[in-house]
Amino acid sequence: MRYVHRALTGELLKAARTFGAVIVTGPRRAGKTTLLRHAFPRASYHLLQDPDAVARFRADPQGFLDDVRLPAILDEIQNVPEILPFIRARIDRNPSGTGSWLLTGSQEAPLMKGVTESMAGRAAVLQLLPFSAAESPKVSVLRGGFPEAVGRPASAGLWFQSYVQTYLERDVRAVTAIRDLATFRRFLALVASRAGQMLNKTDLAAPLGVSVPTVSQWLGILETTGQILIIPPFFEKFGKRLIKAPKIHFVDAGLACHLLGIDTEAALHRSPFLGPLYEGFVASEVVKHQLNSGRRREIYYFRDQQGLEVDLVVPAGERRLVLIEAKASRTVTPRMGAPLQRLGRDTGGYDVTALVVHPGRPGAQEPAALLPGIRAITDDTLGTALDAARRRRGPA
Repeated sequence: MRYVHRALTGELLKAARTFGAVIVTGPRRAGKTTLLRHAFPRASYHLLQDPDAVARFRADPQGFLDDVRLPAILDEIQNVPEILPFIRARIDRNPSGTGSWLLTGSQEAPLMKGVTESMAGRAAVLQLLPFSAAESPKVSVLRGGFPEAVGRPASAGLWFQSYVQTYLERDVRAVTAIRDLATFRRFLALVASRAGQMLNKTDLAAPLGVSVPTVSQWLGILETTGQILIIPPFFEKFGKRLIKAPKIHFVDAGLACHLLGIDTEAALHRSPFLGPLYEGFVASEVVKHQLNSGRRREIYYFRDQQGLEVDLVVPAGERRLVLIEAKASRTVTPRMGAPLQRLGRDTGGYDVTALVVHPGRPGAQEPAALLPGIRAITDDTLGTALDAARRRRGPA
């Protein structure tokens, strides 16, 4: 598969010029290793999932690191988190050696614990998610953005099946001791069926015969390992009584489709899950753009007790908001912008950009303006629109 330029590359190179170490985290198989090896072709490479490499490090940590030629890529460091204090000591001895240690890790929470304890101020931490629609035109709701699923769509079903099995056997068991993996596999599919809905832990626990605390723990695992987004409600009331439960989405819509048994475009467009899956796809595109731009994840939704709901609310700087409705239809109508118009009238003091995001039609020219102050855009241009909202001054 031809290399696809990653939008995170600029932030990665900038971090390597500033910090002694750069740590790239994210879900398994999102492309972390490929990104580092392409961005730093002269760096030596060491896979810390290799039993021989792990054994050599544990037998003689200093000797192992003495033999590493810098700059060095140390891949999957969550397997040997005890390596971090040794790297910290070497950075402290040579503070001018920026970009010497390039590290990857698939399990964010255990890895971050070691980073905060050992590498504070010495390492930049970046998160890489699967391809965005802006990075590859092959990214879609059905196939998602994982590089292997995008690059070999004919075998995507088998790839997702293997991915789930690997995820269960490695990442889940590494994070916590779950004995009943079969029930956890059913839990994954159940969460996929609730994507786009407000999170109800009792509703998830009852069909599985597990407790609500167990569901809370399992949701934490999915979030920790980069599989789901839990999106809180927007905190500003705008004079309304708000729904306070968060919503849940999968980071990769292709994985959610696989868990729901959706394997063709025809099945997807017949599915009652199409709307929620597309909403999650757009939410993930927002988060990918934020992370790839070196900004923290900041995304919400809005719903009040009178039924007014806006799919996504994205802060875009001081007193600026982007309101987003995600519509899976390739045909957009002014009616789709009505919730944005209603909420936009009540956001006193905020500079609002209102967008209806949709897939679009190949070669078609969609009208950009739906209603006064509300534009329709295609999902592959969402990042550009978010950047424009951050730069904008004054009313739309």
